[in-house]
Amino acid sequence: MDDILVLYYSRNGATEALAREVCKGVDSVDGMSARLRTVPQVSAVTEAIENAVPDSGPPYATNADLEECAGLVMGSPSNFGNMAGSLKHFLDGTVGDWLRGVAVGKPAGVFASTGSLHGGQETTLISMSIPLLHHGMIVVGLPYSEEALSTTRSGGTPYGPTHVSWNRDPDPLSDEEKELARALGKRVADIARRLAD
Repeated sequence: MDDILVLYYSRNGATEALAREVCKGVDSVDGMSARLRTVPQVSAVTEAIENAVPDSGPPYATNADLEECAGLVMGSPSNFGNMAGSLKHFLDGTVGDWLRGVAVGKPAGVFASTGSLHGGQETTLISMSIPLLHHGMIVVGLPYSEEALSTTRSGGTPYGPTHVSWNRDPDPLSDEEKELARALGKRVADIARRLAD
């Protein structure tokens, strides 16, 4: 298992942009590679609203991705300080994996995007960490030894990288946001490699 699952939901592209930077960090670790996956949008009605395979972008995640990977980095836009329902829906479908302990001992990290500076970034990151802790994963954040954490004027927290779009669509990631996303990907991949050894 040398893949790190980079799992995200993105409505307007900001969270996807962070996910792609996380992948660069994962891929920078010798012997490790990123497995980029997304989840479909959920609906309030009980009917399929999306194709089984996305029209573009990465494939949809399956439970097998969680089992086959050495670690996980998960991202979501902030919805009232919580992860998006689409990501929560996927996690709610991993009860069988939880019972079998497929993620126990694997490192995990989280990232998020918000429309405003105080848009619930940290609570969103914490809300995503809770099911990972229940899965028995080793949740890691960003230490203050990451210089960009102290110099950013937009996104970035010790709980994980973030992006602030300032309610503009699309708004490019800042240099610090990119740096912190890559740092988390590298950190999770490095820990996964060390645990495997």
